[in-house]
Amino acid sequence: MSQNFEDSGKYAEFSGFAASAKYVVGVDLGTSNCELAYLPVDGEGSGGEPSVLEIPQFVATSTIERRDALPSALYVGPEEERGLADWRLPWNETSLDGDAETGVVGDESGKDDKGGKSGKGGFFRKIFGIGSNVKVDASRPSGTTNPNALYLVGEIALRRAAETPERTVVSAKSWLTHSRVDRREPILPWGAPDGTSRVSPVEASRRYLAHLAAAWNDAFPDAPIFEQQVVLTVPASFDESARELTREAAIGAGFNPETLIFLEEPSAATYAWLAQKGNAWRKELAVGDVALVCDVGGGTTDLSLIRVEEEDGDLVLNRLAVGNRLLLGGDNLDLALAHRAAALFAEKGTKLNPWQAGSLWRQCRDAKETLLGGTVAQTGKTGRNDENCEDGKSCEGETVAQGGEETYKITALGRSSQLVGGSVSVDFPKAEATAIVLDGFFPICSLDDRPKRRSAAGLREAGLPFEADAAVTRHVAAFLNTRTDDDGAPIRPTRYLLNGGVFKSKAIAERFEEQLRAWFPDAPPTNLNPDADLDRAVARGAAFYGLAKRRGGIRIRGASARSYYIGIESAGLAIPGVPRPMKALCVAPVGMEEGTELAVPSDEFELVVGEPAVFRFFGSTTRPQDRPGTLLDLAEDDGDLLETEPI
Repeated sequence: MSQNFEDSGKYAEFSGFAASAKYVVGVDLGTSNCELAYLPVDGEGSGGEPSVLEIPQFVATSTIERRDALPSALYVGPEEERGLADWRLPWNETSLDGDAETGVVGDESGKDDKGGKSGKGGFFRKIFGIGSNVKVDASRPSGTTNPNALYLVGEIALRRAAETPERTVVSAKSWLTHSRVDRREPILPWGAPDGTSRVSPVEASRRYLAHLAAAWNDAFPDAPIFEQQVVLTVPASFDESARELTREAAIGAGFNPETLIFLEEPSAATYAWLAQKGNAWRKELAVGDVALVCDVGGGTTDLSLIRVEEEDGDLVLNRLAVGNRLLLGGDNLDLALAHRAAALFAEKGTKLNPWQAGSLWRQCRDAKETLLGGTVAQTGKTGRNDENCEDGKSCEGETVAQGGEETYKITALGRSSQLVGGSVSVDFPKAEATAIVLDGFFPICSLDDRPKRRSAAGLREAGLPFEADAAVTRHVAAFLNTRTDDDGAPIRPTRYLLNGGVFKSKAIAERFEEQLRAWFPDAPPTNLNPDADLDRAVARGAAFYGLAKRRGGIRIRGASARSYYIGIESAGLAIPGVPRPMKALCVAPVGMEEGTELAVPSDEFELVVGEPAVFRFFGSTTRPQDRPGTLLDLAEDDGDLLETEPI
């Protein structure tokens, strides 16, 4: 396991604490939104529920507001647009030039030299003994084609995505997991026309984190972010390469690599519940309880199982398992609704061009939150309730009643300066939205069902390898049936915890509960936290975890949730055009504790020397039975092994 990543209980102690830190800072780098929460290390307020930092950001031209979330969107405008308005943020009142942390201009000269400090190597680097001496150079090329472009982060970028999607980066976090592209190369916005400025997924992530860091430094000038304890959350399904790229982005944004801790998002959501309950959590859980944590974020679905156990007469929490990487989340729901919205326009005789169709996704997100019983479903407003809109109405759509059936008005803007005159609208019926989301993504299924293996049709965004089967419930069924207890019996949850903006919809949360009751009618799991703060739980939980790790407190123990394998090329005759079969040797089993050393029994192998070579690695969360030395035939593998970055 990567050093500084996830708690391993009594088997490993983290020594990289910031001794002079005044705060523990939890950062949620989300696919849709970023949040930052914090707790003081000592003094008044320490140990309570974490506070959330309000983040200054542009919401319109020359208009700055403080929001408790920073949308994970980056607008990359032409150079000439920089001079059309005052784009200075509170922490940059004097000049726009040379300050990478403003979120405005991409010049790298504003970075703190300390951002280039070396950190700890990853799991595979440790195998080869090259961990601590591997330096991450934060001054490497930034991954942008135009350092002088206008870079706007947050709400204003999200709004401009509806007008100019070809200049707006969204879902950068999902791209960090896509190993078939170079994630350090400027490839986003994906499919943008030639001549459009682009950035890399790592650079987009760095800019979101840099904006958070600058907002923190502006709010707490006597406690700069570099000197604080920072806990940065990542999906439990992130592989080693995605974690390292996230770490690289954080270091480039000004976070201290020596005191940066990673925490899995499902665990962070659980810590948020622990922070809310305090010591009373022991009254709600009993020995043997197993909690299923289902985190459906903007771009990924994360699944974890956490069991309550007894040790020395006290209750402890042990993480049993995590799910495979699932590139499936709220973005997919929004794309599915946008696909249907485009068909509704076609039925009215309006054929949208690709960029007009792409601009529908934000309105469809609002439609989903409104029509499916979101937090403002009864108000007649969109889920965003933007303050800048007249009389509190939506800037992009509205809910109206037609014949007793709720609909949501979606508008496609013309591709000219006369947006109103060139626009056309359709009414999206609630019944259709409900059917698409519930029946398409949360269908009631059998516990024996498995995700379908087929090519996605209609829901696949070019470039991102979304899951072939969009049914979250079938993925949950597969996850539960591949996790067994010590006696080999399937693990069955007694409690469950929901996280992620998708579950803000009452209809979706109720459908998930209905599914669990159908699977376990005799003893249905109960919701651990029905009043969870689904938007900010991850950031709050990260801050609480960091403080508990410093001062001692309840922690979720978790050994390696994956088994790791190294690829071995089989011996045999060379046949032109046919690669030799590969085998996978297990070198670290599920449950291996950080800091543990073991011998890997194996036959003798030949090592290629004197020429460039590639070492291939694989991981699995579904093969707990494999022990060190287990040799698998990749040609016969049914998909349990997922390849990660080679060395």
